[in-house]
Amino acid sequence: MSIIKINAITVASDSGDELAKRFAARAGAVDNADGFEGFELLKPTDDRTTWLVMTRWRDEDAFNAWVASPAFAHGHRSEAAASAEPTQRPVGVHSEVWSYTVAGGSPGSN
Repeated sequence: MSIIKINAITVASDSGDELAKRFAARAGAVDNADGFEGFELLKPTDDRTTWLVMTRWRDEDAFNAWVASPAFAHGHRSEAAASAEPTQRPVGVHSEVWSYTVAGGSPGSN
């Protein structure tokens, strides 16, 4: 059964576009990870400042293997660190990872 991992990232009110830009710069980086099934970056449509990074994985072991991989470490360092420039400030002011399994839904949602 698939698992869903949601990284809830709270950003300063003027930093959401920068978060989206940084994710766009890494687009596709996780696509070939064993057990990876999908990714969405969810932007709030109200005054909230928490963005959701939603990924779907085959199982917990696949997710844990990706988190422990060099590809994860490489993808989560800043662009500046990757190019040996001065480090950029983090966009997120708080982050929390939530874990779910699908308990129900419509037939076309999987």
